[in-house]
Amino acid sequence: MAAQSSVEDQLRRVPKEAWINLAIGVVAIIVLVRLWRGLRQNNEYAPSIAATFTAGVLFLTMVYYRNEPKFLTPLVEPLTSFFPTKAKQDSDLERLRRSRE
Repeated sequence: MAAQSSVEDQLRRVPKEAWINLAIGVVAIIVLVRLWRGLRQNNEYAPSIAATFTAGVLFLTMVYYRNEPKFLTPLVEPLTSFFPTKAKQDSDLERLRRSRE
């Protein structure tokens, strides 16, 4: 009979980085809930405005750096012709430098 590993042995095999990421995620959720409740006490619409602003900044950052998840690529790809991207910005700067020389 093959020896079955216990749950404790399986948990010991999980890398420390995974536990650190889990702890950071839990702390982030706690901070977000407290922030949401604090904003909610000030104004009923403040949490929604803050969430919309944050989502917009994150989305524009994904468009600029092109580090979006694969499932968002069909949504981001058409926007790259309208919004600036880092690659286009770098090529424009390089073209300006070459024209000055």
